[in-house]
Amino acid sequence: MCEEHQAGVGRRAVFLTGAAAAVTLGSVSFASAAEGRSRTRTVRGTLEPGAPDFVYVPVEVPHGVREIRVAYTYDRPRVPPGTAGNALDIGVFDERGTGLGGEGFRGWSGGARTEFFVRADEATPGYVPGLVRAGTWHIALGPYTVAPQGLSYEITVTLTFGEQGRTPRPVYPPERAKGRGRDWYRGDCHLHSWHSDGRRTPEEIAALARAAGLDFVNSSDHNTHSAHAHWAEAAGDDLLVLLGEEVTTRNGHVVALGTDPGTFVDWRYRARDNRFGRFARQIRRAGGLVVPAHPHAACIGCNWKFGFGEADAVEVWNGPWTPDDEVALADWDGTLVASVRDGRDWIPAMGSSDAHRDPDTVGLPQTVVLADDLSRRAVLDGIRAGRCYVAESAAVSLALSASGPRGEHAGIGERLRVADDSPVTVRVEVTGAPGCTVRLVTDQGVLHTSAPLPASGEGAVEWRTTPAYAAYVRAEVRHAAVAGPLPGSLAAFTNPVFLGRR
Repeated sequence: MCEEHQAGVGRRAVFLTGAAAAVTLGSVSFASAAEGRSRTRTVRGTLEPGAPDFVYVPVEVPHGVREIRVAYTYDRPRVPPGTAGNALDIGVFDERGTGLGGEGFRGWSGGARTEFFVRADEATPGYVPGLVRAGTWHIALGPYTVAPQGLSYEITVTLTFGEQGRTPRPVYPPERAKGRGRDWYRGDCHLHSWHSDGRRTPEEIAALARAAGLDFVNSSDHNTHSAHAHWAEAAGDDLLVLLGEEVTTRNGHVVALGTDPGTFVDWRYRARDNRFGRFARQIRRAGGLVVPAHPHAACIGCNWKFGFGEADAVEVWNGPWTPDDEVALADWDGTLVASVRDGRDWIPAMGSSDAHRDPDTVGLPQTVVLADDLSRRAVLDGIRAGRCYVAESAAVSLALSASGPRGEHAGIGERLRVADDSPVTVRVEVTGAPGCTVRLVTDQGVLHTSAPLPASGEGAVEWRTTPAYAAYVRAEVRHAAVAGPLPGSLAAFTNPVFLGRR
């Protein structure tokens, strides 16, 4: 049986508070049916430009439902050049409601899928299997962009009646791999599988990670934790799998890195709602790190607007090196200057591939972390402390150290505690970067640039300074410039070594 229901933002609207702007439309109801039978309803509506961030379509689910299946379409009219066209995301919340925090969250596919299903024993990737209980479910629509002509949509909801299956108990990857004790470990902390808008399975991503010479990865699908229970078989003694989420708000994206298994972090707020601190604290309570992603990316909603007061690290390099990475690197360097000026904590930098599908390269770039062992806790401790550098591949290795006049020594992310007038020797060692130059960057800017490295790609650079002259030193390894005065793309860069007793 198929029935139609008309809906629009202007009808039966109830405005919600405490989150990004949202409306709830009139309910779609279903009558019960015999076991094995299905009932279908179709909902049509139109969203106008300036529509709220989220539109909820309530679905009254009766007792005896085995599966809920949703399909949707929307129009894509032509728009003038430079004008955003229609893009409509979708997800679902169960009878526990749509309250901020996500108690009722059952899945989100954004714009990556045109249909999904949820039942006790299985669900579409991006969605969480579990009992289909009676009550008011909500289909969540996210009008990412709306064309000047408006956005007309059609949603088809099918309920299938019958006995529910058994929900499998989730199995998560171990929090420790074999490792090599205290060592430098390579990882890619921003990756997408087919549980959001990626096209690769966890097993395919793991194979590419191993081929790229990585020791760890982090699951970070957009606005869902559904992949967490599907990574166990991809992990192994040679690959640590951390679990997380890319929390994709309308005012920027943040990677929840290395959270407890099954942690879901809500994304339905803007900077003006003053809600981000609550969810940053949730990430940390779940054992993870708060890492703003691609803070200067040009895509709609990608530019980071929440500030860095809650950040444990920042993703400065995202995928192949581009101008927005150059801006992010310069902006991050400005935070280092502010930290030494004001005597406050500094924010470490990292990099990840943000790989979604072919030809995206897993491990371009990768964060190389000094950790006590290959475990979730040790890797996160290393990143939080800034004991890490970023490289374009496993072929590139980079070491940075500073030594004082009496044998004092400090490495990446550490402080060399010597008097302001003490002579300091800074040493950089590089492998795997033929033809690249080494730049030493301080709070005064670039103070030393080496000659190009030989064809072997190996070399060492030494530079002498004092803490009075340079409050910190960090290293960049750059490819040859392609055009004009612009610097070449990065092959690697380090977090700083701080100089002085302060």
